[in-house]
Amino acid sequence: MSTIDPVTFSVVWGGLLSTAAEMGSTLLRTAYSMTVREGSDFSTGVFDAEGNMIAQGDYSPGHLGSMAFTVREMLAYYPKGSLGPGDAVICNDPTIGSGHLPDFFMVTPVFHEGELIGYAVNIAHHMDVGGSAPGSEEVVGIAETCQEGIRLMPVLLYKAGEPIKEVFRIIEGNVRIKDVLGDLHAQYAANTTGVARMQALARQYGAEQLAACMSEILARSHQAMVEAIAELPKGTYHFHDVLDDVGPDTDPVPFVLALTVDDGRIVCDWTGTGPQRPAGINAYLQYTRSYCIAAIKAVTLPKSPQNYGIIRCIEIVAPKGSYVNPHPGAASGARAVNANRIYEVVMGALAQIVPDRVIAASSGFCNPKVSGTLSPYTGKPFLAWMSAIGGVGAHRHRDGQEATTSPTNGTNTPVEVQEMNAPVFIERMELIPDTAGAGRFRGGMALRKDVRLLADSGLVTNLGDRYVNSPYGLEGGHPGTRAATILNPGRADERSLHSKGTYALRKGDVLSMRTAGAGGFGDPAARDPAFVLRDVRRGLVSEAAARDTYKVALTPDGRAVDAPATAALRG
Repeated sequence: MSTIDPVTFSVVWGGLLSTAAEMGSTLLRTAYSMTVREGSDFSTGVFDAEGNMIAQGDYSPGHLGSMAFTVREMLAYYPKGSLGPGDAVICNDPTIGSGHLPDFFMVTPVFHEGELIGYAVNIAHHMDVGGSAPGSEEVVGIAETCQEGIRLMPVLLYKAGEPIKEVFRIIEGNVRIKDVLGDLHAQYAANTTGVARMQALARQYGAEQLAACMSEILARSHQAMVEAIAELPKGTYHFHDVLDDVGPDTDPVPFVLALTVDDGRIVCDWTGTGPQRPAGINAYLQYTRSYCIAAIKAVTLPKSPQNYGIIRCIEIVAPKGSYVNPHPGAASGARAVNANRIYEVVMGALAQIVPDRVIAASSGFCNPKVSGTLSPYTGKPFLAWMSAIGGVGAHRHRDGQEATTSPTNGTNTPVEVQEMNAPVFIERMELIPDTAGAGRFRGGMALRKDVRLLADSGLVTNLGDRYVNSPYGLEGGHPGTRAATILNPGRADERSLHSKGTYALRKGDVLSMRTAGAGGFGDPAARDPAFVLRDVRRGLVSEAAARDTYKVALTPDGRAVDAPATAALRG
């Protein structure tokens, strides 16, 4: 039985959660690049003096799931006594971190009255870290990590509050975009905020009481997760899906999962998944672990803060050399495209256990990088992060949301920001009618985004999936439509681009990105006719689809449901 005063415990836990959130606000407001500032591709966390994750900000699952393990590995290089106040260690090694070079972790120790009381930690996705293509996420023709950019094992970047200029110069000499340097300073500012807030808690409650509260948070979280797992039926549940391919003229990648619910733990066994591939897209174990954790937590303790007490109940098994656990050195820059597949395969297995808590497959995203050596506005090289995010898969009790990422937790970057940072013009950004997987509750609609290049020449490094295999529906729900990237739609030189290819662009070329539609849930003929009418009036569903797919007839003016005709269609 805990002897900690419950009010003190509640205030300290809330204070630690607020610390992680405030760190995120600092990073967001001080960052230079659109990936962090507008794309929200970063995460924050607070750790105890033993390197246990205590609290996290509400950010990217791909970062948060790996953070607990990454920090332990980083601290193995810098054990207790080797770091002092104001120090910061960074690392972007894919096997230690979140699975690809653009993600830099930063760890800063927190001291109170000369005693180590914890660590402030964050991770941010950087616009470019060098390598073969701008953005450092090329798939085709890449076989090794060393082709993808600069790789840093755990190394000091700040010492006693001062930047280590030599390390900054090494990074500067290996990246295309100098925003990287600004974002690293922003990461340090975020950790400084975390340090100050944790020190304030230690001053108010004492270092010993703070440590006791952290230990109690882990214990209570672990017990809550054990109890949540105990409510699930024991057994092993299977599901599989595929990644379309790893580039033009390549085979699909099978994702095969056996999910076992046992006493106090859940095991995700990926035996049977395809082998690692000679392409820049493999998913290292840290990344695989992250999205397994995200899916499992979503159906067990969705409202509880995530920490090491919860995630140590989840075990990941993946053969070495498999696509989801490649050997060190395997290329992985574009590994983000695997997030949906890992999460959705786990969701597919969980749908057999708790169908009321899962969602069908989501749209995913198109995430091309448009770059060039000369902007007509600045006279400098440019790199634009042109992401387009589709809809969320349907739930048993509600429709999927439009233009909302799942499960990566990013955002659709405002078009004004993209136009301001690169010589591009966004000609259209809209939902595509009749693309959501139909169901009693439909999935989110596909998104179309057309981008015109204004520079004399450029390059697009495409990144997406679901161009061949549609996002699945559940319990009779239909799959969503497939994604596509079209160059110069409606023109004589129109052509389809591969989801993971790299292509040259000329001035005036239009890149039209269309995400997949998200999967539906349940029989479309059981959908409330009023919902169908609403979608028709909003331009999301055509009258033909209302009649043929949902079995709903409308009055001749299209303003109401024709109840007798609908009953006949559904008869």
